[in-house]
Order: sequence, then C-alpha cells, then structure tokens
Amino acid sequence: MQTVQAPLWELVGITKSYPGVRANNGISITLRSGEIHALLGENGCGKSTLIKILSGVVQPDGGEIRLRGRPVTLANPIAARRDGVATVFQEFSLAPTLSVAENIFLGCYPKRGPLIDWKRMRGEARRILDGLEIGIDPDRLVAELSVAEQQLVEIAKAVSIDSTLLILDEPTTALGQQEIAALHVLLRRMKARGVAILYISHRLDEVIDLVDTATILKDGRVVCSAAESTLDIGDIVEKMIGHDVKEHYPKQRNARQAITLEARGLSSDRGARDVTFSLKQGEVFGLGGVIGSGRTEIARALFGADRITGGEIVIDGKPMVPRSTRDAIAAGLAFVPENRKFDGLFFNFSGGPNITSARLAAISKMFLLDKRKERAAGRRYIEELEISPLAASKSVGQLSGGNQQKIVIARWLFAGSKVLILDEPTQGIDIGAKLAVYRLINELTRQGRSVILISSDHAELIAMSDRIGIVRHGTIIDIRDAAEVDHAMLVRASTHSSSHEMQFEEEPA
Repeated sequence: MQTVQAPLWELVGITKSYPGVRANNGISITLRSGEIHALLGENGCGKSTLIKILSGVVQPDGGEIRLRGRPVTLANPIAARRDGVATVFQEFSLAPTLSVAENIFLGCYPKRGPLIDWKRMRGEARRILDGLEIGIDPDRLVAELSVAEQQLVEIAKAVSIDSTLLILDEPTTALGQQEIAALHVLLRRMKARGVAILYISHRLDEVIDLVDTATILKDGRVVCSAAESTLDIGDIVEKMIGHDVKEHYPKQRNARQAITLEARGLSSDRGARDVTFSLKQGEVFGLGGVIGSGRTEIARALFGADRITGGEIVIDGKPMVPRSTRDAIAAGLAFVPENRKFDGLFFNFSGGPNITSARLAAISKMFLLDKRKERAAGRRYIEELEISPLAASKSVGQLSGGNQQKIVIARWLFAGSKVLILDEPTQGIDIGAKLAVYRLINELTRQGRSVILISSDHAELIAMSDRIGIVRHGTIIDIRDAAEVDHAMLVRASTHSSSHEMQFEEEPA
C-alpha cells in the first residue's frame, strides 16, 4: 500500500476581505515536498491575494498556515523568506540601476566582516545563473536587460535562498519556448531536491506538461481541490469559467484574395532587415520566432515607430514609407504593443479617453474636445466589445488585463484602422479573457480588417493564424499556411543558424 507523503506546507481555511469583496473565502491547500502544484483560476478569483499571504505581504483575516504540521505566522516578507518561501511575482521587483548580482542578493549581501564581499557575491551569482543555464553576465546592469532576461533574473533571485516553497506567478509571460523549456528543466530539478512549487499560469498547455496536481479557484473559493483535479484542459477550463468551452481556439477563416498590405524589402534602424510579405484582406498573418528574433522590430517598422532605412510598404496599392506613427495611423495601421501597461494605455484616464485618443478630430469642435462625444464613443465600444462597465468611469489601471487589452483594440477600431498589429495580445490574461480576444480577432477579420499576430504561444499562433511567417535575425525566412506548421517546425526554424538551414524541413511521408 502506497504511503501518502505528509504535507510540507498547508493552508487551512484562509480568509481575506477587502472593502466590498471577500478575496479568499475558506481556502485550504496542501503542498507536498517534491511536488509541482498549479494554482489556477480567472483573474479576480483570489490567486494573487493567496500568494501575497503566503509571501508575508498581507495578513489573512482567518485560517492557519502550517509548515511541517506546525502553525507559523508569516508576519512580513522577511519572515516568509526566513521560513523558506521564495516568490517570483508577476510584476518585477528589480532595481534597474544595480547589477544582476546585486539584485540576486538584494537585502542579503554576503559579507567579510562589516564589508560586502563583492568577489564572493559575483561568484555565487555566477553559480546560480549557470545552474539555471542563464547566460547573463552578473556584472550587467538590470536596466540593460530585455524583459525576458529580467524575468530570468527574478527567478534566479528567488532560488538564491534555501527555499522549501517556491511560488511562481506567471513566470513565463515574457519568455519564449526555449526559455520556457529551460525553466521547466530547472523546476523539475528543484522538485527532485524536495522543494514544493506553487505554479500560477494562464498557459494551460504548459501547466498540463509540467505540474503534478492542481487546485482551481473561483470567486475566492476552491471549486476543485488537488485530490479532485484531473489534468485535462477541457475540465480545467470548465471549472474555471463555470461552463464548457467546446473550442479552446475558436478560429474562423475569413481571408479573401484582395491584398491589403505588402512589405517590400523593409528595413529599419532597430533590426528589421529586408522584410517581404503580403497580407490579405480578412487574414490573420502570424509572425513566429524566438524572443529576440526581430518580430517586434518588424511590427515597429510597419507602424513607423522606428526609422525606415530601406524598402517600402504598399497599402491598398499605394506605396508609402511611414516616417512616424502618425503616418502609419493615417494609412490605416494600428499597433497593440506587447507591454500594454507602459506603451499602450494612459493609466490616469478612464476607458473613454483611452479609446478616443488616436482620433481626437472625431470628437473635437473648433479645436476643443467635446466631452459628450468622448463619453458616447467610449460607451459604444465598451458595450460592443463587452468591456467592464467600470471602464466608463474608472481609471484603466483598476481594470483586469483582459479589459485593458480590449480597450487598446477599441482605440484602433474607433480610429478606423484596417490593419491591426497585435504583439502578444493574450500575454498575462486569463482563459476567459483570451477567448474574448480570439472572438474579437474573428470579428475583426469578418469585417474585412486584417491582423498581424505575434505570439510566443505556439499553439495559439498556429491555431489563430491563416499563414505564418518565420522570423530570424529581423527577417522573414519562410511563409507557410498555418495548417502545415507544427510546434516542432517552429522550434527547428528558430534554432537553425546557417542560411541553408533556415527553411522548414519537410516532415517524412
């Protein structure tokens, strides 16, 4: 008879309330040594509050936390770290003006007497980074790193302590497939060493591949405990959103023969290099590649955000070279950036001003904004795109990621854009919000608008695209129908280095 392993960490009847809402309502979870445990649920289900309680950031109103059967009080983050809790939050907590090594050991620098032992700190940082297979110089400033590299430093920082519990909140949001695979290898290694891992992610396919068990939350309660859960995407989605989803990727084929946009030998000063492709009316054209391959650089060149150094764009048969984002917007192009919080939204405004910001002339009278028209336009798109009604009066910073993303898209619909460039449009949003974005893409293409889709989620990219262009070193090396592409092809094309290897390999018959 198999012996059930005693719990390492236990949460028993945890409750936490804020004004007007009970974020956690009697949540009980058991975390065992050497187990990767997924914590799943839509945004607002109580996941973030629960991990803040485990990390000592906030205190529960009721319930008990136990370590090896002993009640513990995690009064603050220092106390939590002392008891072995290491947390990688979704929002970075790095100091950009410090080095990688300094960030890894921030608050607990190794010392020789009263002085910091810089040599030892750099050596320990290098050992941790090498153990994670992260090729980053520990002396580099964090401000010089890409978003993906900063995420890896956050993970290195968390595992630098001798942890018994590692909590990862959306750790792969900014990572590509290769970085995700490397992270999973690391987590399995930590699991083998007996660490309990609590893993939060909206990427359900990677969750199924990685975790041993799962707990699902909805409205602050456990709706499916680890003992009851099955690692099946359909079952998980149904329990998360309360109803069955027949199609995880509800793609509609709306592409027509007419060409909306052509890029002819397009190059930019930021890395786009001799890019050539065409985009049909009603088509979703995917850009696939690893982080750093140049997908975003191509998008920025098309949108006039970077200086064009060669080539041209043809829109509806009219050649042009966008010298600014204003030129691109006037030509009917739109850009939904990867980092909506810093590049896509005005956080001090409500939904209406954000939606109308790209076409102020439409709501102006004698060079003055007509606030009545602004409110009416905002309400129209909030209703049409099923955005939270709070968007009409609240700052967009108070909305969920899915609602924020729909507001950025609504801006370009109001501007009358014909081509929408979507850079990682479902990054960091839950399954319900993802489905809403997919349906919105379908509606855009049904109307005859065209979409350029950038996604590091290969399953999403393949399922939602009509054709896919593979990007390497800032150029498109091959274009195929999405039906001919699979995950293995994308990985091979992204990792081959010589020019004669850049084409997709044919699958054996």
